[in-house]
Amino acid sequence: MGDINWASVFDWTSLLKCFVVGGIICIIGQILIDKTKLTPARILVIFVTTGAILGGLGIYQYLVDFAGAGATVPLTGFGYNLAKGAIEGVRQSGLIGAFTGGIKAASGGIAAAIFFGYLAALISKPKMKKQ
Repeated sequence: MGDINWASVFDWTSLLKCFVVGGIICIIGQILIDKTKLTPARILVIFVTTGAILGGLGIYQYLVDFAGAGATVPLTGFGYNLAKGAIEGVRQSGLIGAFTGGIKAASGGIAAAIFFGYLAALISKPKMKKQ
């Protein structure tokens, strides 16, 4: 067995870009939690909607190309995925594709969110945010 050359296994610049962009998105979310009276549910909606709008306009694709999973994994990436799926659905199926395409594109994320949300609910005691 030879030594593994980790520099050839990982593209460190891609990992750094992914980490920085994902971290900035998380920092924005944390600032919204700490400095506003917005509930986590409203922040979630803001992030998903922002990702969908930027994805529909074609702007979010530049961030995905730059940061990869750093842009697709956070909630804004979920909105982007919905918009991208809806656009592709319209191309394939017409108007009905606007409704079905986003759900098809995001079905894996939706299933994972339900599954892991259920697991988290089983092992934790959620608390309401103090107003």
